[in-house]
Amino acid sequence: QVQLVESGGGLVQAGDSLRLSCGVSGRTFDNAAMGWFRQAPGKEREFVAAISWSGGSTDYSDSVKGRFTISRDNAKNTLYLQMNGLKPEDTAVYYCARRSGRGIKTSSKDYDYWGQGTQVTVSS
Repeated sequence: QVQLVESGGGLVQAGDSLRLSCGVSGRTFDNAAMGWFRQAPGKEREFVAAISWSGGSTDYSDSVKGRFTISRDNAKNTLYLQMNGLKPEDTAVYYCARRSGRGIKTSSKDYDYWGQGTQVTVSS
């Protein structure tokens, strides 16, 4: 049984930074690509960022490129999302996800396991 647990969300002001973490247990972490997605009220879940199994490749949505950084520590079985320059439109529940393959995918359909989500709220 794979478990993903996100942490680090909160209420911040526009321009602030947050770092989200996602701890993974139950299955080998370092042979799987990982991703971050988010879902705002009334909207569909959307891709934010993804990282390959080794951390050598990353991808970002256009809306966060240059502000967010995805990284992973395979020794700690942990995924991170550093979010800088936060904007009110970044307000959403953020989910980490694990896929069975090693390569990056941007569709939620390609991910097999999901965390419960952590709320990020950015006030203007």
